[in-house]
This record gives sequence, structure tokens and C-alpha cells, in this order.
Amino acid sequence: MRITAKADYAVRAALELAAAPDGEPVKGEHLAESQGIPLQFLEHILLELKHARLVRAKRGARGGYWLARPADDITVADVIRAVDGPLVSVYGLRPESVSYQGSAEVLQLVWIAARSSLREVFESVTIAALASGSLPEDVAVRTRDEDAWQPH
Repeated sequence: MRITAKADYAVRAALELAAAPDGEPVKGEHLAESQGIPLQFLEHILLELKHARLVRAKRGARGGYWLARPADDITVADVIRAVDGPLVSVYGLRPESVSYQGSAEVLQLVWIAARSSLREVFESVTIAALASGSLPEDVAVRTRDEDAWQPH
């Protein structure tokens, strides 16, 4: 799986919103500057997060963006799906929708397993956990595996 810049920026923006004191609105300019995200690109991302009901927005001098739900109720998977769609797709289709012939039939099972593996991580990590600098133990243990850090 490739994590797009859009997904990375969206998660980083959600983290900034989670870190805002008392859920106060955060200006788009502040989000962009604090995370080094191009403002115009970020505004499109925030609009998608708003459509997914993960973020709320208010215009005006006292306006800005804030999380629409508690940060412990928003997962990394929620954010990625809001801006990029399904976690795994095979030429634009969900893995359960593809079919193969002959010796390639088993390939669909690989795509299903890959999606399941991604879900285990992305659906268990909340924005609140990231904002507090902690990970669920089953995710943290994966980062302690030396091979996880090696490019292949």
C-alpha cells in the first residue's frame, strides 16, 4: 500500500486539531504552517474531512476547523478513507469484487489478507492515541521488529 501525501497530510491535520486546546477552532493557515502543508491543498483536504463528518468548520475571525467527534472516536482508517477511499483496491475495485481465472484465483485471497492486515493497524490507532504520542501495544510491538524498519 502507498500512503499518499493527501492521506499523510489529512492525518497530520487531524492530529493538530486534536492537540488544540479545548477543541477551539484552528485556522487553516496555522494548520498548514505548523505541519508544512501547502494551504490550498490542505483546504481541499479539510473540505473532504468535513464531508466525511470528521471535521467541522466555521468562517470568520473566530472561525477555523475542529474535530467533529472526539479524537478517540476517529481512527487513522477513518481519515484515510475520507480522503483516499478504500484502504485497499485492485485497479479501482475492492478486493472482494475482483476475480481471477485458473492459477491466479488465489491472488484475491492475498488482497483480502492485505486489507485485513492494514485494518488491524489503521482501525486500532485513534487520533487521540497519536496526539498523546502512544500506540496500542499490538501496533507498537510491530515497530520493535527490526525487519519492519528495513526496506525490501
